[in-house]
Amino acid sequence: MRLVVFGFPLLVVILNWLWPLPLPLGLKMFAAALMIVAALYHYWSRLSSGSVFTPEFPRPVIILFNWAFGTILFLTLLQIALDFGALLVALVTWQPVHIPVGARGAAGGIAGVLAAIGVVNTLRVPQVRNVAVTIPGLSPAFDGYRLVQLTDLHISRLFPANWARAVVDRTNAIGADMIVVTGDFIDGSVAMRRADVAPLAQLHAPDGVLAIPGNHEYYFDYTDWMRHLKELGFHMLLNRHTVISRGGAELVIAGVTDRSAPRHGQAGPNLAAALADSPEGAPIVLLDHQPGDARAAAAQGIALQLSGHTHGGMILGLDRLVARGNNGFVSGRYDVNGMTLYVSNGTGLWPGFALRLGIPPEITCFSLRAG
Repeated sequence: MRLVVFGFPLLVVILNWLWPLPLPLGLKMFAAALMIVAALYHYWSRLSSGSVFTPEFPRPVIILFNWAFGTILFLTLLQIALDFGALLVALVTWQPVHIPVGARGAAGGIAGVLAAIGVVNTLRVPQVRNVAVTIPGLSPAFDGYRLVQLTDLHISRLFPANWARAVVDRTNAIGADMIVVTGDFIDGSVAMRRADVAPLAQLHAPDGVLAIPGNHEYYFDYTDWMRHLKELGFHMLLNRHTVISRGGAELVIAGVTDRSAPRHGQAGPNLAAALADSPEGAPIVLLDHQPGDARAAAAQGIALQLSGHTHGGMILGLDRLVARGNNGFVSGRYDVNGMTLYVSNGTGLWPGFALRLGIPPEITCFSLRAG
């Protein structure tokens, strides 16, 4: 399957785009070799660190790989469009199939520009997105309560300490009552990422900084990461909850582990355990990295679920495919049987596919309103 996914675009670009160009044979062979190197980006990542999820190259090299990888993917789509267009013209005019050199050159240029824009969009520090959510049963004492969500930071060689520090500064500047992180903090082991995650210790809010793991925490020494994140000041809600009080009013913040946990020998998400002994009648905000189980959460009376994992689909068009893999949820607000689900586009992005077009990253600030 992997050979099909990565081999097909390479064949389209080399055989249908590159080879018909009027270039010297040696130049074509050199360009084809560079394309093959770029297409094998995830293989080189595994060689660099032992894991496809964490390329341990200098940051400029990772950026270049993502640009080249993205260019190949976009050029594949453009070349297929050219092929079909040329075939249609040939059938209508009853002439041989012909694609002008200028059209091929334009396709290459457009693909390179799109990939460059996609990488630049990924690397910038996200803007704050403000979202107002009405919570049925919320006490007036909590009306206007502000909660900031970070998710899918994917701190790595691509998103190092300087980027993390800028995210922390922008988040703290909001002055929210609480900060939550809904998983996928990192790509890499504690030893690899210790310096890069250090700025996260500076996150602060009056009611604390709460968090849950995402699937990527399980790929890299899960137990070590849970210990280290606690040392950085995160209150980890591993199938647990905490209660926030305002006078006599209460708000429950619950969190579950990731659905991938059992495959790594860890406890899977258990909403019943997370809600055990929670105050009756208090509205519940649930932190769940993946949005796919939102309907089950709604059936348990959750008022607001905050998720990530999808990165918003990353690219317009691709987001429809990502939604299908997450029970229809991919980006933004959803009404799920009376529960509000919010799926963040993510703050960072996995360095193995660092492209965003039309789907910006975000730091999300929720203002809770009494219903």
